[in-house]
Amino acid sequence: MSANGKKTIVISNGTLIDGSGHPPVRNESIVIQGNRIKCTGSLPGDVRLEDRDNVEVIDAAGQWIMPGLIDAHTHLSYGNPKVPGEARGRGTTRPEFNTLRAARNAQQVLRSGVTSISVPGGTWFTDVAVRDAIKLGLIEGPRVYCASRMIVTYGSIEDEEPSWVGTPEHSIGVLCNSAADMVTEARRQCKHGVDFVKLADSRSGEIQTLAKEEIAAVVGEAHRRNVKVAIHSRGSASTRAAAEAGVDWIMHTDMATEADLEAVAKAGVRIVPTATFVERVLEVGREVGQEQIQISLERMKKNMDGLVNVLERARAMGIKVMCGTDCGNYSWMPYGKMHAKEPEILVRYGGYTPLEAISACTKENAFAVGLENQVGVLEAGKLADVIILKKNPVADIRVLQDSSNLALVIKDGKKVKLDDQGSEETPLTFEEAVA
Repeated sequence: MSANGKKTIVISNGTLIDGSGHPPVRNESIVIQGNRIKCTGSLPGDVRLEDRDNVEVIDAAGQWIMPGLIDAHTHLSYGNPKVPGEARGRGTTRPEFNTLRAARNAQQVLRSGVTSISVPGGTWFTDVAVRDAIKLGLIEGPRVYCASRMIVTYGSIEDEEPSWVGTPEHSIGVLCNSAADMVTEARRQCKHGVDFVKLADSRSGEIQTLAKEEIAAVVGEAHRRNVKVAIHSRGSASTRAAAEAGVDWIMHTDMATEADLEAVAKAGVRIVPTATFVERVLEVGREVGQEQIQISLERMKKNMDGLVNVLERARAMGIKVMCGTDCGNYSWMPYGKMHAKEPEILVRYGGYTPLEAISACTKENAFAVGLENQVGVLEAGKLADVIILKKNPVADIRVLQDSSNLALVIKDGKKVKLDDQGSEETPLTFEEAVA
């Protein structure tokens, strides 16, 4: 029996893919006590498999054992997809309903084998509340590492209203038009418990809306308070400015040039390309037409070409790439369906091996959830986040995208009831979503 009075869990047999990038090996045993991995390999002498009062044995014969997946870019509280019959006006849904929605979204994410997520922006401090409720055991969900409303300026993403309206409180952006205002907002968000601050440049990256000095001011304040900084940056100039200003990671980088990526590599900054979103736009555009999704498919094709180049160059330059998807951003980016799409893209376009892609969405993504050296690799002392798969993800990386391939999910040393999902939300059709 472990120190907290719960049974020791022993996972025996099967094939171990430990997340480190090492080749798969035959699993002898993984011993879990409390919420941590006690050891892997040979069974320790103080653990006896026949002691069923104190030991639970999970036989993974014919299956594959991996660290829990991590999504470095998921939005819980954007309010997508809409719930059929939900009453809402402009902007996001009302905060009370949206908090319940976000909690439900977190449950769906966990049951797809994702045991930790990074949430780069949302409504109010909804994600902070969901994070804390999960941590305190009030609700079930993955570990959440989150920002609040993204800090924007005129012309940035989410600055959608005329200047005389400003940025409404229900928006997912907060308007700040000076470095001083940005620092004040960063302080406010830190006070309310964010794990990182998100800055956001222009939506498409064709113009730079945040100056390097403004980014650096926020970085300086956040880091002084032991809080990280991430930025939405599709553009060339903003990507280089962000790297030189010392942000912790950059999301997108679609239009980054060789010189920009050299600046990123020199600064040791990580990137989250989020190519899943761009590829999904192109897929949806073919299905329902450009007018319905109201996003330039020509621009998205250009961005995808840019991201393919970024993936290839980042790998050659040794830039750390983390896997994020943008799930929850639109109705056609549903929870529990695409959290492992990015590894497939790394393999298909970036020249990564399946093992390298698995490490990107486990070991490397641990940084995006503030748990570097704590999760993402199955070894002694790490937190016990484990998934067991019915099919081999090294043979076909797409295995990770289908939750029907999950035999078991363990988060924090506790088994997740995969069949206890309640009634699934039914997303609106594309026609209903744009009506």
